Amino acid sequence: MSAFWLLMIILALAAVGFIMGRSRALSSVQGDRRLLHSLPNYYGFNVAMLAFVPAVLVLGAWVIIQPMLISGQVSTHIPAALYEDAGQLNLIMSDVKRVADGLDEAIAQGVMSAEGASQLNTETTDVRALLGEVGVALGSDVDPSVLNAAQEMRGKTTSGNLFMTIVVLIVAAAGFAAAMLKTRGDFRARNAVEGGVKALLIAAASIAILTTIGIVLSLIFNTITFFGMFPASDFLFGLTWSPEGRGGSEHLGILPLLWGTIYISIVALLVAVPIGLFAAVYLSEYASRTTRAFAKPLLEVLAGIPTIVYGLFALTVVGPLLVNFFGADGLGWMQGARSVMTAGLVMGIMLIPFVSSLSDDIINAVPQAMRDGSYGLGATQSETVRQVVLPAALPGIVGAILLAASRAIGETMIVVMGAGAAARLDLNPFEAMTTVTAKIVSQLTGDSDFASPEALVAFALGMTLFLLTLGLNVLALYIVRKYREQYE
Repeated sequence: MSAFWLLMIILALAAVGFIMGRSRALSSVQGDRRLLHSLPNYYGFNVAMLAFVPAVLVLGAWVIIQPMLISGQVSTHIPAALYEDAGQLNLIMSDVKRVADGLDEAIAQGVMSAEGASQLNTETTDVRALLGEVGVALGSDVDPSVLNAAQEMRGKTTSGNLFMTIVVLIVAAAGFAAAMLKTRGDFRARNAVEGGVKALLIAAASIAILTTIGIVLSLIFNTITFFGMFPASDFLFGLTWSPEGRGGSEHLGILPLLWGTIYISIVALLVAVPIGLFAAVYLSEYASRTTRAFAKPLLEVLAGIPTIVYGLFALTVVGPLLVNFFGADGLGWMQGARSVMTAGLVMGIMLIPFVSSLSDDIINAVPQAMRDGSYGLGATQSETVRQVVLPAALPGIVGAILLAASRAIGETMIVVMGAGAAARLDLNPFEAMTTVTAKIVSQLTGDSDFASPEALVAFALGMTLFLLTLGLNVLALYIVRKYREQYE
């Protein structure tokens, strides 16, 4: 039985448990609700919770762990002569999984029986053509060892799914029975349900923390592995980025990429911060209610445009427009449409809603009493904005700017399509450059071995970006605390 239908059965059992738990609680006090410790619905929710939650947890853990265990067991049966390293073994296991899925699809479409799939061999059957008939495309003929591994994977998966169904249903039934036995008039059902909800909220909050820890540990371990293969000094202080594949990893200096990232981000912020901040001041302090109701949603539409669209806009509109003014026919400063200025201008347009919307909310949060006090002392509206409102909102505005900076540092598509792929140290904003994020994509989507320095350098680049954004957050916290003490 598939995990989906098993989940539906558990859900149905929980619904039945809610009805029966509620009825059992009422029958235990002969229908007099005043004798119940909790409201009747709490008794029903308690039964439903114990029937549903433990079973779903077991089901989720089983669905995650079972494929890894089966893949690990099957991979030991792949002949060592077929692969040289872990990367090639992973590719072979991908083919095994694809063939196993193809056999399942062939059985589902009636092309063959389950017994026929288990007895299939490459000597009498063209497995590649057979699987192609059911819509599973393979890049090459199926090796006998791959087919045997796929058949073994299918058998283990079938057995594992059977055991999963039995175990999950037993857990659900046990939870249902245990909850029904405890359902009496004096049972503190509300406390049990609220405790379960509290545990669920704690688990939900822990997911974000554990995810962050997992990301950081993944970056750290792979970065350590990379520095075990490549000198850290050459990576951190190298002035040349030119990976050449296997054996050619001597040019992996991050400084050109870091310079391109910072340069493009600075140009973007020079566009986004003044426009966004001025727009926020106008909308919050000067605009009428009608104008604000029309302009603010229209401005925030920019935040919903996909970055690939901004990249196309940079490539087809902004880049050629800049070439007309600064190219060979104009000032002669610009050689092509891709440049730091192209990506920076378009990225700045993308960041305007982040600065304006957050700054607008922060400015509106400044107490009206501060404005009234300024007006009472004879200050004009512009003086009040400059000397009272903006200083009071400065910590939040800095946070908005740093959020925009983090978004600029992590942007990829606009850089790829608007700035080019040249890793260079140059002050000319009309030259093509690239960023750390663009090179992370290129290093992980090439044909390099994942265990090679050319692939692992992506994690070192990611760790650099993480430390850079962490530094921005620390700086923002320092500024917020400094100015908050001034106004509190």
